Amino acid sequence: MLKDITIDQYFPGKSIVHRLDARFKIIITMIFIVMIFAADTIWSLMTGIAFMLLSYALTALKPSLMVKSLKPVVPVLVITAVLNMFFFEGEEIFRFAFISITDEGVKNAVFMLLRVVSLIVGSSVLTYTTSPVELTGAMEKLLSPLKIFKFPVHELAMMMTISLRFIPTLIEETEKIISAQKARGADFENGSLKERAAAIVPVLVPLFISAFRRAEELALAMECRCYRGGEGRTRMKQLKTGPADIASLVVSFFFLAAVFFIDRKMK
Repeated sequence: MLKDITIDQYFPGKSIVHRLDARFKIIITMIFIVMIFAADTIWSLMTGIAFMLLSYALTALKPSLMVKSLKPVVPVLVITAVLNMFFFEGEEIFRFAFISITDEGVKNAVFMLLRVVSLIVGSSVLTYTTSPVELTGAMEKLLSPLKIFKFPVHELAMMMTISLRFIPTLIEETEKIISAQKARGADFENGSLKERAAAIVPVLVPLFISAFRRAEELALAMECRCYRGGEGRTRMKQLKTGPADIASLVVSFFFLAAVFFIDRKMK
C-alpha cells in the first residue's frame, strides 16, 4: 500500500540522532555516501553497513521502517541485481540457453545490492530524524558561502525542503484517488500491461491538478504573510553545536578512514 511508504517522512523523537545539529547530520550523511561508494571490497562495505546500522539503532526508530523505506525502489534493486549477475565474466555456475551466470556475477550482484540498500536506508536516517524546518536552516547555513556569488541560497533551500515536505502529502493524495477510482469500478491489478497503464491516467490527472492547486495555495499563503525571501529573516530555533555533534563527526571520519584502510590492505 502507498500509505506504507515512508520516504522523506519525519518521525519526531528524543534520541541522540534526533538531538544532533541538522548541519552535522547532513555532513555525516555526505560522509556516509562517500564511505559506501569508496568501498571496493566486501569487508570495507560491511564497515560502512556497520556504521549505518549503528546510526539507525541510535535513532530508536522501529526496524520495520527500514523495510518500508525500500518499498518504492524494489524494481530498481531487482534490475540492479539482474544486470550485475548476467554481465560479469568468471567461472560459470549456471547456464540456460544463451544466459550464463558466473560466480563473479553473483558476487557483484550481491555487492551492488548491499551498496544500494545501504545508501537508501542510511540516507533515510537524515529525513526520519530531521524536521523540514531544521533541514531548511541547515542547508541554508551550509550553502551560505555561495551568497558571495549572488547565489539564491535561501530560495534553493526552501524549494528543496518544500519538495521533501510534500512527498508524503502526494503519496496520501494518491492513495485517496486510487480508493475513489476503485469505488467507481476502476481495476488497477488485472488486465494486460497496456490496460494497467491506461488505468493509471485517471489517477495522474487529478493528482497533477491537486498538486498545482496545493502549490497555488501555498504561494498565496506565503504572499499573504509578506514572505519576501530570506533577507532579514530570523528563526525561532537556532542551530547550536554541542559535544555530541563533534563526537558523531569524529566517529564518522573514523569509519571513513577504516573503509580506506581496509580497501588498501585487501588489495
